[in-house]
Amino acid sequence: MLTESQVREILGNLQEPFLHKTLAELNAIEEVKIKQEKNHVSVKIDIARTGTSEQLQLQTHVVNLLKEAGAETVGIRFGQLSDEVLAVNRQAEPEQGKNLLNSESTTFIAIASGKGGVGKSTVSVNLAVALARLGKKVGLIDADIYGFSVPDMMGITKRPVVRGEKIIPVERFGVQVISMGFFVEDNAPIIWRGPMLGKMLNSFFNEVEWGEIDYLLLDLPPGTGDVALDVHTMLPSCKEIIVTTPHPTAAFVAARAGAMALRTNHEVLGVIENMAYFESKVTGEKEYVFGRGGGDKLAEELNTEVLGRLPLDQPDWNEEDFAPSIYQEDHKLGKIYLDIAEKVAGLLN
Repeated sequence: MLTESQVREILGNLQEPFLHKTLAELNAIEEVKIKQEKNHVSVKIDIARTGTSEQLQLQTHVVNLLKEAGAETVGIRFGQLSDEVLAVNRQAEPEQGKNLLNSESTTFIAIASGKGGVGKSTVSVNLAVALARLGKKVGLIDADIYGFSVPDMMGITKRPVVRGEKIIPVERFGVQVISMGFFVEDNAPIIWRGPMLGKMLNSFFNEVEWGEIDYLLLDLPPGTGDVALDVHTMLPSCKEIIVTTPHPTAAFVAARAGAMALRTNHEVLGVIENMAYFESKVTGEKEYVFGRGGGDKLAEELNTEVLGRLPLDQPDWNEEDFAPSIYQEDHKLGKIYLDIAEKVAGLLN
């Protein structure tokens, strides 16, 4: 079992990412706690700036080192170094170069909804995969930082790696993916206030090595909260797709997300109506479980079009290449997603 002194020795040689001195030199390992019965190590580390990709990189290094040394589980908290330490050790930071936010070749597409439970994340992952199947270079940010689900939905088991000072996104089905889920230990809850969410989202844009991509999709959290506001601030030319079910209440609530997009000069590309109906495999009869007309009413209110209607149906699961929410290209819904992807690409050409 690890001791506190061993933990401090293991982590002490790691470099603080902004001041470029070791954690030991900065006395930055503020706290070490060890639960021997669970073989759990918990540490608190102070750094110059929290809520950044550099923090995520350091977190990955800390977890890997402690697990290699024998810890079963690792908990990490980050704090900020004191003003006195910063003043003594601060170095000039390099100017920001070209990044995704000032790219002229990438189109940003936010997938939004007014409420949870309408299948927004399912639409996000399948639309991203469909665009990749059309030969487009696609990235996907799981911006639903509290309710991240994209890695699980796409069957992603790997984590990003760090190359130089950049995080390399994980590729699956031809889509480059980044998610808060990659940086959370054992599906732990995220307990952050709004400003921290904005910092993390900014890191996903600036500190990830996306390369040249045609479309970057953002799976937004439902509603019009902090993350959605940050996206509208960071991306003045973002396009949006609003997801709803046919139910009148869902469409009514989704109209708020659409109205927010319009007020911030984001172009609404269209509406996708999810769970539009259930079609019996025995009789072929369609049952409109959640009613009818919600998508059309929402599109009319937002002065846009319905890009597609998706029935209730589950993907065909492949146990060897498991991705529980991705529809195969020859699946009925896979074909509908390809049609939607073609419409979206046509609208953006």
